[in-house]
Amino acid sequence: MRSTTIATCAAFLLLLVWPLHAIDDSSKYSNTGNINLTISNYGTFGDGFQVQFPDDQPSCEYPVGSHVEHMFDGGLWIGVKLPDGQTRVTTGAVDVAYLSDVAAGFEFTNSADPLDVLIERSSLLDSRYYHPEAVSHQDFIANYTDSNTVVPGTSITIPDHTPMNVSVHMQTYAWNYPFADAFVIFNYTIKNTSRQAFNNIWLGLWADLVVRNVSITPPRIGTPFYQHVGNGWVDSLDIAYAYDYDGDPGFTESYVGLKLLGVTPQSGDSLYEGAAHMHVWAFRNTSDPVYFSPQNDRERYEKMSVPLTPAQLEAIYRSPSNRMTLISTGPFQRLDPDSSMNIVFAVVCAKKYGNDPNTEDTELAKRNLYSNSYWAQTAYNGEDRNGNGVLDTLEEDLNANGILDEGEDVNGNGVLDRNEDLDDDGVLDRYILPTPPVTPRVKVVAADGAVTLYWDARAEESIDFITGKKDFEGYRIYRSRLYEDLPGRDLLSSMIRIAEYDSVDAIGYDTGFDLARLPEPAVFIEPDETGELDTLVCRYRFENDDLHSGWQYAYAVTAYDTGDPSYGLSSLESSRLSNVVRSFPGASASSQGRPAVTVYPNPYVVHAMWDGGLERERKLYFRHLPARCRVKIFTIAGDLVDSFDHDAETYDGSGIRWFDEYSKADAVFSGGEHGWDLISSSDQAIATGLYLYTVEDRETGDVQRGRFLVIK
Repeated sequence: MRSTTIATCAAFLLLLVWPLHAIDDSSKYSNTGNINLTISNYGTFGDGFQVQFPDDQPSCEYPVGSHVEHMFDGGLWIGVKLPDGQTRVTTGAVDVAYLSDVAAGFEFTNSADPLDVLIERSSLLDSRYYHPEAVSHQDFIANYTDSNTVVPGTSITIPDHTPMNVSVHMQTYAWNYPFADAFVIFNYTIKNTSRQAFNNIWLGLWADLVVRNVSITPPRIGTPFYQHVGNGWVDSLDIAYAYDYDGDPGFTESYVGLKLLGVTPQSGDSLYEGAAHMHVWAFRNTSDPVYFSPQNDRERYEKMSVPLTPAQLEAIYRSPSNRMTLISTGPFQRLDPDSSMNIVFAVVCAKKYGNDPNTEDTELAKRNLYSNSYWAQTAYNGEDRNGNGVLDTLEEDLNANGILDEGEDVNGNGVLDRNEDLDDDGVLDRYILPTPPVTPRVKVVAADGAVTLYWDARAEESIDFITGKKDFEGYRIYRSRLYEDLPGRDLLSSMIRIAEYDSVDAIGYDTGFDLARLPEPAVFIEPDETGELDTLVCRYRFENDDLHSGWQYAYAVTAYDTGDPSYGLSSLESSRLSNVVRSFPGASASSQGRPAVTVYPNPYVVHAMWDGGLERERKLYFRHLPARCRVKIFTIAGDLVDSFDHDAETYDGSGIRWFDEYSKADAVFSGGEHGWDLISSSDQAIATGLYLYTVEDRETGDVQRGRFLVIK
């Protein structure tokens, strides 16, 4: 049964074995952009759908908050020929069927250096992980090796593993820019740590791609969850992709792809021609002569080095199955001892474009996949905007870093002096993207039927890295729509623009900022994520009223620029995801003499419109609560059903499954309302009936009483 594949394998390996070695880490995932992708420091990515509420960790969720997963797991593959003719392949992950195969094919381990932990860095000044050497908004850095035959820190042997002795330095990059938030880049530097040269080297990225909405169809059903994968290959973009052919129609309108971005072979390699290809095979199928699952180094090397023919690719197109995906490139001539080479891939996701059915997989449907792939390639190319890597007017060979065309040197560290050697100048800086204005910092205040947003003016001083110009143009305000936080929907992607303020400069709407500008700055002093007090000075305000209390609304304030036609740049906008705030309008905390405590909806009828799809994903609200109080719920016979404490300053909805599941980010509440999940203190769903409640004010000792009706 498929649910006991890598999910079981990883559960055993990562939960039972790896924690014995304290430096191993699979608890982190990319979350700065619109992909939540689990990344480890021992060569794997994705978490095998180890869904354990409430500690559910995304495997490859896109868009964020949608519950649409795109990958079981994956890893790097390295295949070589040794001088004696032997074939060796080291795999970061493979399709494993049963618990007895627990570590077979998972051949990288942590380097065993106690200091070699999974490091997170960020180029964002506001991030707790800020580091001046960070490449992207969220870097993960790790080192691992295939040289161990025993899991470090344990006595457990890695089955069927003969090391070739390579080490891998991995860096992953992710951004929150709206045009670049749908991919994660994997930058691998591979070093030969053996005493012999490697020949005819092939490198690949393998993944078990599967696109399903796990809140609609849970992975635990086994094989039926996985057998709806559609596959495709775009040769011109070097991307192998997968999609949900017919599994969750209406809920999984997205693609996931593995894309080769670039390679830097060992210096002097004249064999590599830059070709890449896709291979697919049926899960654990060892009998199909073409689409077989490789079981040993010889077969894996064959998969990496022998491409499928056009006819073989066509045979799988528009035919769903339970398939594995491999993108590989080579051959590289050799890798000498103590020498390194570099290869860079991207995991790219995209929403399906248009309304064509999933089963058609049309060019129109892949429009966003192509766009996101372009931006991933653009990030890798960096200063080499046209991707040619060579100075047009000269004929000399490229150095290891490539050569810039005239005008491409953005940061001034590599202008080519025509009187000097190419090897000394013309440095190509990669991972450079045009920059929208800095994301505004936002404060959200929830009230009865209204939400007020405050934000600062720091975006107005932003300078675009590419053009060097201060090009701020205006602000936009977004809000999610009702019902978009329910199973199968995507709250953040549903956000619509509800207001815009534009500079008066004959560009855009020229609305000006007077309607939003505060006469005096609003100052908020609150603890930041490290616990230190942080001061936020806000220059603008927007109030959104006529809202429904108890419902969830997500808000974001973005800043956008003018663009620059001379550089081919359209107007760029900051990320909605980087400052999005979820809020729940409602009554403020009550004081003596204020309205009496009530409950809504009353009567509560099962399947209230804001409920989730499960028994434990229900809620009703207590309204007009005192700032600090104790709430008790009784049956009509006087038996205590449940009780909880409310504190207006700290209440965040935690402990109620609905909020944990559909409002994971920090949410803003009004202070006078508290959700209850209709689950008793003995962990039982309550039955139909009339219930009584008391609310004791912790400050005054006053007690209020009321009742509500539940209908199932």
